[in-house]
Amino acid sequence: MVMEQETLGQDDIAHVKSANGHITEINHTSANADTTVDGSNSTPFIHPTANSHPAPPKTLSPNQEAKYTSLLSTVQSWATIPTLSTSSTAKQTLSDNERFWLTRECLLRYLRASKWNEAHAITRLQATLVWRREFKVESHTADYISEENETGKQVIFGYDNEGRPCLYLNPHKQNTKGREKQMQHLVFMLERCIDLTPPGQETLAILVDYKQSRKGENPSVAQGRQVLSILQNHYPERLGNACVRNVPWIVWGFFKLINPFIDPLTREKMKFDVDMRKVVPPEQLMQGYGGDVEFEYEHEVYWPALNILAEERRMKIRQRWESVGKKIGESEKYLKGVGEAVGGSGKALEDGKAGSAIM
Repeated sequence: MVMEQETLGQDDIAHVKSANGHITEINHTSANADTTVDGSNSTPFIHPTANSHPAPPKTLSPNQEAKYTSLLSTVQSWATIPTLSTSSTAKQTLSDNERFWLTRECLLRYLRASKWNEAHAITRLQATLVWRREFKVESHTADYISEENETGKQVIFGYDNEGRPCLYLNPHKQNTKGREKQMQHLVFMLERCIDLTPPGQETLAILVDYKQSRKGENPSVAQGRQVLSILQNHYPERLGNACVRNVPWIVWGFFKLINPFIDPLTREKMKFDVDMRKVVPPEQLMQGYGGDVEFEYEHEVYWPALNILAEERRMKIRQRWESVGKKIGESEKYLKGVGEAVGGSGKALEDGKAGSAIM
């Protein structure tokens, strides 16, 4: 399947440049593995490498298609949902942002995570919608989160061998103490990873290196449990890889304490002390993780570049969704420029046609 790829135009680079005053304007005439937002090693890669491809999707069985169609019909009937998890009486109308979130693939992720139990998937979907309202997921702006990332303790950089955006977690760069905002920061970065996933890829890769971390910089058991709760309950089927390096004994103790709270599917995706070059193409992997890229975090350069790139992708996908009727159950592939709109009809995707991929 051939996909046309988008490059960042001159206007986009000008926006980044004016936002921080440091980025050199570069004309991106083609998409390749060494293309970052500004051509330097201080901004995110725009695309996966040419050899990085998502695994082909599994074909749904007739029974699974029937369950999806039934779930879609139920979700399409929702006019309101609870505003708070503590009360089922206070309700608000389902917003356009929430309808946009309820894609075909979203519903399928919750069905798979619920082992194809439709009633369980309905409960989990509603719980996540309520959580997103309570947590104010869409209200946390780049400016609000900025101070949390001033040291580069979380960085989205490059794609793994299956085209998953890589989220680097650097515990030794911890610069704040407030747990609430630290969780908001993590969720913000998860959302940006989702913005940057290429067509056909729904998951992300998390890379963690404890080499330089000290005792006070590592998460508490309570934080670990909260992160697991967020990932497992509100981002099901979103974690594709979790690679952890240089784990000190105190962190091994931490993993043993939280192990009972890790569901088997998440546990399967966790890999310890693996050769990162076998997970991420070396030309998109930071040197500190065994790769070839000399990445240096400069907040004034990286932060606006990441957020402008993510916002541009998000806006294009949103415009595509609006242009076909703002339907619940639209195809994420179509929204990213591949295949055809399913229009919330529940029909199977046709992967043979490619549009102009939003990548």
